[in-house]
Amino acid sequence: MRLGISHVLSHETPEQWAQDLRALGLSAAVFPVEYAAGDAQIAAYADAARGAGLCIAEVGAWSNPLSEIPEQRQAALEKCKGQLRLAEELGARCCVNIAGAFRGARWDGFHRANYTQEAFEATVRSIQEIIDSVKPKKTYYCMEAMQWMIPDTPQQYLDLLRAVDREAFAVHIDITNWVYSPKTYLYNREFIDEAFDLLGAGVRSCHLKDSKLHDGMTCLLEEVPVGLGGLDIAHYIERAEALSPDTPMIIEHLTGDAAYREAVARVQGIARAAGVAIR
Repeated sequence: MRLGISHVLSHETPEQWAQDLRALGLSAAVFPVEYAAGDAQIAAYADAARGAGLCIAEVGAWSNPLSEIPEQRQAALEKCKGQLRLAEELGARCCVNIAGAFRGARWDGFHRANYTQEAFEATVRSIQEIIDSVKPKKTYYCMEAMQWMIPDTPQQYLDLLRAVDREAFAVHIDITNWVYSPKTYLYNREFIDEAFDLLGAGVRSCHLKDSKLHDGMTCLLEEVPVGLGGLDIAHYIERAEALSPDTPMIIEHLTGDAAYREAVARVQGIARAAGVAIR
């Protein structure tokens, strides 16, 4: 597999950014600037990544194209299109976003409306509009799996793939986001298999973090750094690697350079113990 981090390490130049990632033993990266950064800056980071042998695993389009506020919805759609064009220009493995909150004040928040058929249909239309506007040939648009919005299960992701019906719509897996019940937590190895059995052929990138179930009422599931929780990270890595040695796994949701360096070392150790080579 290819390992990467979502964090942009402290650096002075694009070359240092790329070289520092390689020095950590990483070969995948999240592109660190957005489409609005300008051609010169984009080219500098793209050249640095290419020169260091880094795979651009993801271009993030983090925004809410389902916002109930028309101006915010339109701005999000334009950002998604711009980021997908950037991913196409870079030859990135994917451009990734979440579906977005269908109602509520928080762009990525929970709301009962997120579970409605109306929200599902609006998600399908937004994905189709983004892909049809850009018409990518070298990259893919993906939805990150989420706890409280579409797609909140592997089966719903499969339903979404079928409803969108676009070759450029593919799969992004974040197992931790889908582990939101004690049963799934306790049977997470089997759940990992379910997700990859249903969706594996379309996976373009994966996120790496962890989860811990605490004693207490009613249910206390806490996201924790990768390797420090109860998820079978070794099996997750094995299933991603089985798809392709180029499958990226991106460590995320930590704070600061030191935390990411520590997490990289933990994942490298888990991979070694599982017999999985990190490219």
